[in-house]
Amino acid sequence: HIFEVYELLMRFGVGRKYQGFDQCAHAVYLSAEQPERLTLVTKWLYPDVAKQFGVSWTVIERNLRTVSRIAWENNRPLLEQLAGEEIPKIPSSSKFVRILAYHFLRSGDRAA
Repeated sequence: HIFEVYELLMRFGVGRKYQGFDQCAHAVYLSAEQPERLTLVTKWLYPDVAKQFGVSWTVIERNLRTVSRIAWENNRPLLEQLAGEEIPKIPSSSKFVRILAYHFLRSGDRAA
């Protein structure tokens, strides 16, 4: 469920006060449902999320970048655990979404 995505974002210290909270949750949800979206984030994933929220895809990318930074600063160990590797710098917005989506795919909970 999307609520599991919300819960994970909150574990990173990302609250609903951030515009990117719901946008990121939706991006992770869509990516867990259709992982191939992660191959064309600026052509497929971000535009679909942008359409849902009535903004441009560049706004989505910027807000996801903010969410990624907050998550990396607040709970880098959890992010690295989910990624299965050390993350020496703030992940790009697409890498962050990929890490979270793959977490749900691996756990068998497709965030649906």
